[in-house]
Amino acid sequence: MTPVELSRTVLHAVRRAVDEGALSVTVPERVVVTPPGPGGCGDYATPIALQLAGAAGESPQRVAGILRTRLLDERRITDVVVTGPGFLNLSLRSDSAADLVAEVLRCGELYGHATHPRPSGALLRCPAEVRAVVVGDALARVLRSQGYAVRVECDGPVDPQWATVLGLDAHSATNAPSRVNSHRTASAAHPQPPTPLPAPTVTPLRPVPAPADPLPLGRDAARWALLYPAGHDRPRITREHLAQRESNPLFRVRYAHARTRALLRNAADLGFHPEPGPLDAPTTAAPLLTALRDHPRVLAATAAHRAPDRLARHLVAVADAVLPVLHSVLPLGEEKPSAAHRARLALAEAAGTVLAGGLSLLGIDAPEHL
Repeated sequence: MTPVELSRTVLHAVRRAVDEGALSVTVPERVVVTPPGPGGCGDYATPIALQLAGAAGESPQRVAGILRTRLLDERRITDVVVTGPGFLNLSLRSDSAADLVAEVLRCGELYGHATHPRPSGALLRCPAEVRAVVVGDALARVLRSQGYAVRVECDGPVDPQWATVLGLDAHSATNAPSRVNSHRTASAAHPQPPTPLPAPTVTPLRPVPAPADPLPLGRDAARWALLYPAGHDRPRITREHLAQRESNPLFRVRYAHARTRALLRNAADLGFHPEPGPLDAPTTAAPLLTALRDHPRVLAATAAHRAPDRLARHLVAVADAVLPVLHSVLPLGEEKPSAAHRARLALAEAAGTVLAGGLSLLGIDAPEHL
């Protein structure tokens, strides 16, 4: 169960409580679910009871108890614990990991992307400065993934070398309106006519400028150097972004992706393939499952806050969570491939898929070999 699905489940519990007369409130349009904070437990938590309590004329604890009863009817939820002033902490069935992995593999690199266009567009305005232009380009990619029609405008001409070396999107470089991404990209041989940009929300982009020319780093390292720091932080344009060592976050992300692809090749040589299923080491896999479930929320937050650094940091978290899992994917010695190996391989493939999709949105390549 992904965070989006869990949010819908909690919303359905609210609607049931209202329909049954247990609560008298206006059903909200959406429910926020996040990993539990300090003092919480389980896989996810939501403050929905605190949000509804005032309108319902009940205490948050009372509202939480009403919703808890209905949430426990959902087969994929094993426990609901009320903590603090009324937070609902939700624990998911262990085989929900298989559902999550299957969902990631079904969607591929489009996992977390919106399936319908937004009613409003986005207009990004930036100075003709290399970091601002790259941030605008990356944000345009992320916003399109979330269903927005996007246009990027610069207050001056863009250096042609930036477009060539840094791989700027043609729409961003030419200030042309772009179409909303769907689950299929139009063939380059049969381009679609541009869609008019609906009621755009204008966002000025003014990150701290790059202190040096990033072009000598090449496309991938230069883009990472400009996108990984928060917009208010000064980026470091150094060759450390090219170093193939653990201290380099970009290397860790790309190395983790390449390892997952190598495991798929090695497993094929051994005659078995990924198959989502229950995981026999849930404790080891828990941080990775949390990071994968969180991916759609991170994409939405990256778009909402116009902050590509959120996505970059999330990819580092996914990479750091998958690496401890990878050593147990393949059979050892004379061991025969089992259902557990296939499930671990599917989890590794799902992580690699999220890493590749996230890097693509940042405009960075995800090589299969390092």
